[in-house]
Amino acid sequence: MPDIHLPVRRLVYQGGTNNGLKTIAKTLPSPGLQEKRGCATMGLKQIGMVGDMRYFEYGEREIGHLRKKDKKLGEAIDRIGMIQREVNPDVFGALVESIVGQQISSKAAATVCRKLGELSGMDAQRLYKLSVEDIQKCGMSMRKAGYIRNIAEAAINKTVDFDALSEQSDEQIIQTLTALNGVGIWTAEMLLIFSLMRPNIISYGDLAIRRGMMRLYGLKDLSKEQFSRYAKRYAPYESVASLYLWHLSV
Repeated sequence: MPDIHLPVRRLVYQGGTNNGLKTIAKTLPSPGLQEKRGCATMGLKQIGMVGDMRYFEYGEREIGHLRKKDKKLGEAIDRIGMIQREVNPDVFGALVESIVGQQISSKAAATVCRKLGELSGMDAQRLYKLSVEDIQKCGMSMRKAGYIRNIAEAAINKTVDFDALSEQSDEQIIQTLTALNGVGIWTAEMLLIFSLMRPNIISYGDLAIRRGMMRLYGLKDLSKEQFSRYAKRYAPYESVASLYLWHLSV
């Protein structure tokens, strides 16, 4: 599994100070998701929508819980400030992009996704009508192209009902998605966070998450048992904790 720090391609720190959180501004180049939605404010800024970008939503409730349960994480949150991480609520499109991005740079993945989007609109019907060779010509391996066409077929014949995934539990979604060729547990977990915006996901399979946790607690090694013990402190907001652990891993 590649050591990926940023499963989603935009990371922004809001300027200003909210509730004692000192924040800075930083934007990484990224293709954007165009969807308008309001953004509520409650003491801390509730991350949800800025301009035409949609972000993983969290705010005062989640931050307060994490501060209370874990002093070191709370200190890191105060130091880092609020984090905006772009999300894509189109689960099918997000999964295709995730397959494209496996083991290549973000810049290369963006180029391939742009070409694939121009060819198919990231639409399952249009993708399925393409040959594997047509998909491959967008700049990916034949194996990835085969995975993507198979995912499109699963969407069309409802082997995976992408529109109904939001009604399933986290565990059911992981089981459903990992039945597809090319989709592992880590990929399914990232979709749970950055497409379905599930609040309580943290991935032991993510090397950057583990590195961030080790840096936070000053550890040289981290067993799965230790990881689980720390993760329990974050529940039911493990996804928000994950945002900060990714930041700390860099």
